[in-house]
Amino acid sequence: MTKYAIRLSQWLKNRIEEGGASDRGDISITTIIIWVAAVAGALAIAGTIGVVLAKYNGNLAGI
Repeated sequence: MTKYAIRLSQWLKNRIEEGGASDRGDISITTIIIWVAAVAGALAIAGTIGVVLAKYNGNLAGI
């Protein structure tokens, strides 16, 4: 290993030991609810756009 690689590995090790990776924890229920609502909303919007395009496909072809 080069000196740079050794220093980098030591820095990473110290960073992890000092709490650089201590942000891991349980995801709050609020975060889950927000993500589920966002995904559901995106799917609803995409579905609506798909239905509208399918319904008016013939009319839009002449534009």
